[in-house]
This record gives sequence, structure tokens and C-alpha cells, in this order.
Amino acid sequence: MHLRRAFLAALLALPATLAWAQAGDPSFSLVNRSGQAIREIYVSPVSQPSWGADLLGSQILPHGRAFAVRIPPAAGCRQDVRVVYASGEPEERRNQDTCSIRELVFGPAAAQRGAVAGGNPSFNLVNHGTQPIREVYVSSARDSMWGQQRLGQALPPGRFLAVRLPVADCLNDVRVVWMDGRAEERRQVDTCQIVNLVFR
Repeated sequence: MHLRRAFLAALLALPATLAWAQAGDPSFSLVNRSGQAIREIYVSPVSQPSWGADLLGSQILPHGRAFAVRIPPAAGCRQDVRVVYASGEPEERRNQDTCSIRELVFGPAAAQRGAVAGGNPSFNLVNHGTQPIREVYVSSARDSMWGQQRLGQALPPGRFLAVRLPVADCLNDVRVVWMDGRAEERRQVDTCQIVNLVFR
């Protein structure tokens, strides 16, 4: 009799346990409704300074399709998400509570809603010069120091660096050092208004 009661009590507790596990799961489906293919997807916790690896690898995500983003619960619920379209244009969703959603949609209507929510200062630093860039520094225009160097290795001509910045801090200073030692700076750039910052 005692065993039967214990078994029934365990069954009654099971749905609540499952509901809690689902609520704490940061995994989600990324849905492409942009009208073009997505060629890169990056997802990382908001506390992480870099984007990490492209989740698509050699694949692409066509318009109208979904991609299952699997995130371990230990990574937490607050995630930053970045996609790069076939055109090369990036789009980001910052500080998303992915434990509370099943789908994250990328497309024109979704982008418009995100733009209203606040400025996104992240941008692509593009090397259109004739030599590699060996150092990149980006800091808020309010700061007196440049901070850490952002390049792990030289940025060749024709390539870009995705610069990730805190939400709503739009005015930024940017400094690059070319391979020949020449430095070039852009001061008080409103990076919330641009996608690409080109150096030649």
C-alpha cells in the first residue's frame, strides 16, 4: 500500500518537473522569413565577448525553413543571436530570453520591431585596403582608453571583422593599425546607424 502511494505521488509530480525542465531550456528554432538564404548563424550567452563558431558550417538556411539551435541549460537563458544573409548583410537579436520562446524569426517585419526596441551598435569592420589590418581597437567615445586589441590574427583585404558592442552605446571610436604600422582612426562614429565600417 505504501509503495502504491509513493508511485502515485511520483506520477503526480512528474508533469511539474517536466514543465520546469522545458521552461529552463534555452534551445529554440531559428526561422528564416527574410526572403533570402541565411549563410551563417551565431549564438552565444550575453556575457561572452565573442560570437564563437558558425552553427551552420557549410550549410545554408533557405527562406521559409527553420534551424534547431541546441543550447545546453548551463549556458543560461539570455542569448545574443546573429545571422549573416547570402547578401553579406548581418542582423542581430541581442539579450534574448530563449528559455521563454520556441521560435526566433528573422525577416523584415521582425527587424523593424527590433529597431524600435533600441539601437544596436554592433557592426562589421571591413578591410577594403591593399594590405592586411594587424590590430583593431573599438571603445565608447566616452572612454579615454582604447581597451583590448580585437584581432586574433591579421584581417586580410576583402574580409571583415564582426565587432560586438553593448546595446544602446552608439557613439564609438575605432582605430586600426595596418600591417605597415600606419594607424587610422574614426572618432565618434554612430555605429547604431551603420552595418559596415570600411577602411581602405
